[in-house]
Amino acid sequence: MKKTGILYIVPTPIGNLADMTFRAVKILKNVALIGAEDTRTSAKLLKHYQIKTPMISYHKFNERSRVEKFLDKLNNGEDVAIISDAGTPGISDPASIIIKDAIENDIKVETLPGATAFIPALVSSCFNTERFYFAGFLPEKKSDKDTLLKELINIEDTIIFYEAPHRLVKFLSRLREVFGNRKIVIARELSKLYETYYRTTIEEVLANPDMITLKGEFVIIVEGAQKKEYSDAEIVEMLQTELDKGESKKDAIKKVQEITGEPRNRIYNLALCLENK
Repeated sequence: MKKTGILYIVPTPIGNLADMTFRAVKILKNVALIGAEDTRTSAKLLKHYQIKTPMISYHKFNERSRVEKFLDKLNNGEDVAIISDAGTPGISDPASIIIKDAIENDIKVETLPGATAFIPALVSSCFNTERFYFAGFLPEKKSDKDTLLKELINIEDTIIFYEAPHRLVKFLSRLREVFGNRKIVIARELSKLYETYYRTTIEEVLANPDMITLKGEFVIIVEGAQKKEYSDAEIVEMLQTELDKGESKKDAIKKVQEITGEPRNRIYNLALCLENK
């Protein structure tokens, strides 16, 4: 059986060239071809590490047409690497099509661990890191954008977005309309000379947009939805409302549980107290 090459997905530094790993440099020196999102940008990285491997452009506008060239190399037993301008290919960057096609053709895909902007931003945000939702860039169509934001309203996990500086205020305005005011952390120029974290709220930025330097790459970390605490009196009032509508005790308990998310035992005991009164 003919041996195929390996498709390497290689993360590149998000700003500081020193963040390149030894393994990544070794692989880029040894593969037959490098597919780069922007060859002019990647040329600086390759020159810095004295990597002389041939390189061709691979971006969202030519992704499909380039795949055949990469597959020919891989099926011929040659290794190919994919890199983006900064970070890990496949995370808000091209790579998904070639990865899918390689796997469908029984070609080994090896993704190296490495730089990605949202992880350092999340860790430094001081928000919940046990569970988080990566939303990346919002869809371009307004209807798709609104649909996604509305789906995220009640998520209690930390939410992560990418946004361009010239769209930041518009993005936060829409976020305020859908989410209300929330704590946010805006991280810009991560790992670079002017790395900055703004720990603030959506409304504070909208009231003082000049507080943000609108240059560089932005990661916006948004605090997840905060679960409302319901007092016994509030739950009893909800139960009474449902009972007044003619609902049975069982159905009233079920509806109040759906609304509040509180444990059924707590609502049941309050219903008994109400009944005894």
